[in-house]
Amino acid sequence: MPEQDDTEREFDLRWADAAPHKEPSARARMLAARWKEDPPRPVPFRGDPGPAAPQRSSWLSTALVLGCVAGVILLLGWVRLISNF
Repeated sequence: MPEQDDTEREFDLRWADAAPHKEPSARARMLAARWKEDPPRPVPFRGDPGPAAPQRSSWLSTALVLGCVAGVILLLGWVRLISNF
């Protein structure tokens, strides 16, 4: 391959994808070395998620948010009413 300037050099992705051997990533090499000494334990396809948290009603959450908004509106109105006196 003739020498080219850096501005003319272009990485050919098709040429790189057609390479016969691809080196594994650093993470893959690290895991392979770690697992050679201490292989991972088998894990079920879907592990047990553990105890489920109690579900709250969406109406309760909505009422709480709307109540807070109403409280802030009333508080701001009260502060404005007091400041006018």
